[in-house]
Amino acid sequence: MVSRVLVPMEDSEMSERALEYALEVFPDAEITVLHVVGEPSQMWGYATGLALADDLEEAAEERAENVFDRAREIVADAGGDATLETVIAFGHPARAIINRTDDYETVVIGTHSGSVSDRIFVGNVAEKVFRRSSVPVVVVR
Repeated sequence: MVSRVLVPMEDSEMSERALEYALEVFPDAEITVLHVVGEPSQMWGYATGLALADDLEEAAEERAENVFDRAREIVADAGGDATLETVIAFGHPARAIINRTDDYETVVIGTHSGSVSDRIFVGNVAEKVFRRSSVPVVVVR
């Protein structure tokens, strides 16, 4: 029985599907929703704007709160019995996820997110995670 599941999430339909899947398949597990905030660079879309914030952590928390609110809505729609923890990480998304996998029994991740250009330039985070994770990874589409 899987008791701890990591679900990386950002503001995308695929990550929402991943959370819904985790809730359905692992109803008794503790679920952690991880939102990774990329370090500011020209390649990271909205993370570039974080560089202009007075307090990087506060700005990241504000952006993550929308994702976490949506995660809580999904849990409530699924019956609301799941234990949900929310965590923010900074850095490259795949690395930030992989660095946390040892604390969980499985990872449930959406197949892709962002625009086509994000996927071309940044690479497919889900692919990197399932290739390098120390625990089983379920990729949801």
